Amino acid sequence: MTKTIEDLIPDYLRGLPMYVPGRPIEDVERELKIVAIKVASNENPLGPSPMAMEAVKGALGEANRYPDGGTHRLREKLAKLHGVHEDEIFVGLGSSELIDLAARVLLRSGKSGVTSEGSYAPFSIAIRANNAELRLAPLREFTFDLRAIAAKVTGDTAVIYLANPNNPTGTAFGHAEFAELLARVPESVLVVLDEAYVHYADRVDMPRSMELTRERKNLLVLRTFSKVYGLAGLRMGYGVGPRALVTAMNKLRTPFNVSGLGQVAAVAALNDAEHVRRSIEANRAERNGLHEGLTALGLRPVRSETNFIFIEIGPEANAISEELLRLGVIVRPLGWMGMAEALRVSVGTAEENGKLLNALALVCERRAGKSELASR
Repeated sequence: MTKTIEDLIPDYLRGLPMYVPGRPIEDVERELKIVAIKVASNENPLGPSPMAMEAVKGALGEANRYPDGGTHRLREKLAKLHGVHEDEIFVGLGSSELIDLAARVLLRSGKSGVTSEGSYAPFSIAIRANNAELRLAPLREFTFDLRAIAAKVTGDTAVIYLANPNNPTGTAFGHAEFAELLARVPESVLVVLDEAYVHYADRVDMPRSMELTRERKNLLVLRTFSKVYGLAGLRMGYGVGPRALVTAMNKLRTPFNVSGLGQVAAVAALNDAEHVRRSIEANRAERNGLHEGLTALGLRPVRSETNFIFIEIGPEANAISEELLRLGVIVRPLGWMGMAEALRVSVGTAEENGKLLNALALVCERRAGKSELASR
């Protein structure tokens, strides 16, 4: 019998879940004929770095040219910033490309990768997509249990994925806990530490990750320009780690993987300390107010170290997200991540947060009314 393309797809890819992005505002507004706000994808509500925008405008005239395939200027700047060699830096499409490439380099059938339940979905996808065994440790009070993660490591483990602060729960672990994990993990196991939200963390004992990259040869630290720098649409991120790993990842990446406009924007954004400061301060103030507002509605938000808040809702979480959608508020239901009783809401501007709280109050009021009628 003649085989089809479908027959050639490996079995381990057939059941692989797809990453589910937050719904675009344009789609919701077109479908529902309403004006909407999006507090679902943890974007910077202040917008891009102004210096990055100016740099992109100046570089647009060179868009007919291929970009610098080696990202030399950006890597040089990052190397000076973090006190490492340029060859220890990989620049990619946000953090996502690095998560994928690290797995492609190190994982295969017969190997295993470890991460936590209730964490960033691409970690598990990257492990499974390379035909490796996925091992999950449970969360402890919405935070990574690093000792439980270390206990999952065996002789066939090649990669551990950690997000700190964690997405979607917003919690973080400290330096001492992380150093203990590193001491327990063999140097043959790569530890990938995704710090996409690290700029927003208020915790004073956050891991001194870049310092640790100079001490450990099995640590890859990921950073992104998508969050505090406001460049999510340009898809720029980078990793700092072992030179041999970076070399191998460069062999697998596509040529010219990041655009020239993205590169000049990233370089300029690194110089824009004022935009970073304003983004962090605005997020802290609005996050605190949003947490208080959610609590006042009788909800159970988890204290966050990020630019979003995780909320335990209950079995009606998905239904509530749909009701909010019809009120013009796009939030992130987490059922697709195995957390069917929770929502994640991004910290927006004061106006956006106000609209979110008002919509939630209306939904809660309606539900309380229906419950009262049903009990009569």
